[in-house]
Amino acid sequence: MKLFEYQAKELFKEAGIPIPRSALVKNKQEMAAALDTIGTPCMVKCQVLSGGRGKAGLVKKAASRQEAEALIQGYFDALPMLHAVLVEELVSFSQEVYLSLGMDPVSGKAMLMGSAQGGMDIETLAMEAPEKIIKMQINLDKGLQPFQLSDFAFTLGLTGEAAKSVSAVCRNLYKVFCQRDAELAEINPLFVTDAGTAVAGDGKLNIDDNAMFRQQAYEKDRSYYASDMEYEAAREGIPYIEFGGDISLMCAGAGLANTVYDLVNFEGGSVANYLEFGGPNYMKAGTAMRLCLANHPKVVLIVTFGTIARADVMAQGIVQAIQDLKPTCPIVACLRGTGEEKVDEIFREVGLVRYTDTEEAVRTAVSVAKGGTLA
Repeated sequence: MKLFEYQAKELFKEAGIPIPRSALVKNKQEMAAALDTIGTPCMVKCQVLSGGRGKAGLVKKAASRQEAEALIQGYFDALPMLHAVLVEELVSFSQEVYLSLGMDPVSGKAMLMGSAQGGMDIETLAMEAPEKIIKMQINLDKGLQPFQLSDFAFTLGLTGEAAKSVSAVCRNLYKVFCQRDAELAEINPLFVTDAGTAVAGDGKLNIDDNAMFRQQAYEKDRSYYASDMEYEAAREGIPYIEFGGDISLMCAGAGLANTVYDLVNFEGGSVANYLEFGGPNYMKAGTAMRLCLANHPKVVLIVTFGTIARADVMAQGIVQAIQDLKPTCPIVACLRGTGEEKVDEIFREVGLVRYTDTEEAVRTAVSVAKGGTLA
């Protein structure tokens, strides 16, 4: 689960990491009070979960109250699903540092990364000058040791108060990373002032979804999703991603779904959505198909391979979904696995033909999406 910037910064502040003074604006009516509190010049920052906000024009400096009001009003008008806008004091700084904590999947250790050249172009720096990204592994049993902090600050080229301040931020960021079961904790930029004080200019915190039962202070509401369908899928526990193509996928199993996605593209088709209704969701065919049909696809492609998730049970669910939802677009279904010998009989009830070869089913679906007909 990704947290919004303001949520991440609240946790940073609790852990002792300095952050700028700020006020959250959840609608245009709260704008005046926020600007009264923070004043101008200030930073106006859209609270969205996508990266690259600065380059997308969603983080801007406002030199005057009039400019700040125009920015806030413009953001809410242009982005109907905007969660909030953060109004933040301007921080005077002499250096921008990049800091992040994540997991190294090879070693199983935490990885502290940093660069003395933080800011919006950190991705470019990582590609063009990777040697400028400092990496340090942390043994989770021992934690982040004082000598590691000193070594990290020295390698970044920091000295004096700046080294002490950034080391303290690293120590406290690691505390947040562990306490919040994070997959990623990032500050970019971390401002270093002329006095050597480090201030978190931005904040990212991604909590491991498998640990949400321990992090019950946070719950994904509608504002976390791009559409009502993605929100409904998440509430049902169904992995679902929208794309915008012609063919809606209903697949049982993540590996199978990714393979079918690639096959559709290989055949020259385009995917409307990725949807996985296997595993614990194999009896949710009705919900899965409703989500697919809401995309108004040219064809629904169903591919399953059922072992524990039985093919005959999934077929019964698909038939019931067709009877209830009465889809107007063609359906191409390839069901294999446990109980598949019963699928043909089950499908006859709604006139559905079962494919037994995944590649043939994909080619048929792509052909139908391009204007062809089912055999």
